[in-house]
Amino acid sequence: MVTVDAPCGRLSGLALEGMLGFRGIPYAKPPPRWSMPEALAPWPGTRDATRFGPACPQAASRLDRMSGGGIGAQSEDCLFLNIWTPTCDGNKRPVMVWIHGGSFTMGGGHQGLYDGRALAARDCVIVTINYRLGAFGFLALDGIATGAEGIADQILALQWVQANIAAFGGDPGNVTVFGESAGAMSIAGLLSSPRTKGLFHKAILQSGAAHIGHAPERAARVTQALLAELGVDAVRLRDVPADALLKAQTAIIVKGNALKLGGLPFQPALDNPILPIKPIDAIRAGSAAGIPVLTGTTKEEWKLFTALDPRLRFMTQADLATRLARLDADAAPALLAAYTEGSPFERFNAVMTDKAFRVPAMRLLEAQAAPVYAYRFDWRSKFLGGLFGSCHALELGFVFGTYGEKPASTFFGKGPTADALSHAMIDAWTGFARTGDPGWPRYDAQTRQTMIFGDGAPHIAAAPNETQRAIWNAIPERKLGP
Repeated sequence: MVTVDAPCGRLSGLALEGMLGFRGIPYAKPPPRWSMPEALAPWPGTRDATRFGPACPQAASRLDRMSGGGIGAQSEDCLFLNIWTPTCDGNKRPVMVWIHGGSFTMGGGHQGLYDGRALAARDCVIVTINYRLGAFGFLALDGIATGAEGIADQILALQWVQANIAAFGGDPGNVTVFGESAGAMSIAGLLSSPRTKGLFHKAILQSGAAHIGHAPERAARVTQALLAELGVDAVRLRDVPADALLKAQTAIIVKGNALKLGGLPFQPALDNPILPIKPIDAIRAGSAAGIPVLTGTTKEEWKLFTALDPRLRFMTQADLATRLARLDADAAPALLAAYTEGSPFERFNAVMTDKAFRVPAMRLLEAQAAPVYAYRFDWRSKFLGGLFGSCHALELGFVFGTYGEKPASTFFGKGPTADALSHAMIDAWTGFARTGDPGWPRYDAQTRQTMIFGDGAPHIAAAPNETQRAIWNAIPERKLGP
């Protein structure tokens, strides 16, 4: 056991194999449903910080099952964070704040996949956070909620870091936010928000970029769909039990396309004080000028969502043409001509990977007024005979060094080559957090220098997938993103 005095109050944490861990630290008051988060006054006495706090209510995810991680306790009182640090001294170590993914509806910062010890061993302080998810954090209700409360939670957590992290050996003047999928998209929101000035200094976005955010009309459609599913009005929604609200949320996610709500019905709403405009537009206008950005994708992101669907795995050329025509009838012939490798299933995944992840990442790199760096993750999972390839979320185990833990190693892989890959990525991520430079050339619109991880030794590729990228310039930008 170890005790630290911080501005938030005294905490009793754990000594973990040469590392200190502080778990389940509240960074806000228990939030009334759909309220903005409020800072917590310092507590008296010593607070136990040896157990993780609960996550926001949610359904189980496929990634949890494959990586062997569980969410554990759930509660609307979920605004907790966790810290891993080499020691609580006066040294000013780089601080890395992790924002988990999960389609804005799942996940928690305490999941075993996100154990911060391997990153903290590079003399950094690692913070992982929970925030409100789904209808609890991203539901726009006239006069009640903005639909961006989940982002407001993240902002308050970063304010807590600014006020407290020095007590844990961290430097509040050198904070890097990093996240994956919805966590990366959240970071795009943080880069765009007028309420984050000075709260962080670098950003790493893994498989998620800035083409997100529901305009008021679309956010209202999501709200109306949820109310209809529950059979209540907005006033009575406050009294709906959490499990019933979660059940209705799951139902409209399943019906999302039929209801014309898209693949991520619950994502941050726009046109509010937290997120006034779409993040990519704000970033282009200079909202995050001067903040270095590192971003990239896995090579075959979309396979996480399609690998187990036999209707897609055995699609025909005609099926592919039909799906691309639905995506964009005018561009479908060019897409068919540009994506030529593999079966119709492989080509479909390549198109969707670019639409949802890779092209938005490149647009973010081109929009940001600061040093920017690109990567691509090519390591392939051998799980289920390699069905998932280098799918969405596969890099997580290597960034955190948790790839070899049972049963997660079945999904991620292990062995000397996996060890070397993880060490290289941890070095790059912590190096970027320390100096703003991950160790390879900057990305620019001419050379498009991109670090490739997982395809042999890490190496630089100039303008990978250039032919395919060029096709997307003719496709309306509103069609990019998840």
